[in-house]
Amino acid sequence: QVQVMESGGGLVQPGGSLRLSCVASGSFADIYDMSWYHRAPGKQRELVATIQGGGRVNYEETVKGRFSVTRDNAKHTVYLEMNGLKPEDTGVYHCNMQIKPRESSSYVGSYWGRGTQVTVSS
Repeated sequence: QVQVMESGGGLVQPGGSLRLSCVASGSFADIYDMSWYHRAPGKQRELVATIQGGGRVNYEETVKGRFSVTRDNAKHTVYLEMNGLKPEDTGVYHCNMQIKPRESSSYVGSYWGRGTQVTVSS
């Protein structure tokens, strides 16, 4: 069974940095898009950044120049480097991976982690 799990959240002062990680475990054939989402308190989950299988990246406007998404395909891991953190970056960060479970099937599933809490406060 495929599982996705985030780590790296915590409490940081404004202007500080954090590095989030998300790893896929279990048996699967391939991983395509890897994305990070942010759910601020009392708000809906929103897309922050995506890195495609070929390495192309896209960022939500408010994090451009501050956040960087990378992936390590050998480790089935995606990272989110967050710099210049602001109080509005506070919330739960979820990882989503588009994963093909079996080579024999064209099905690609969407797998979510439970999230990791980031709190930006002085």
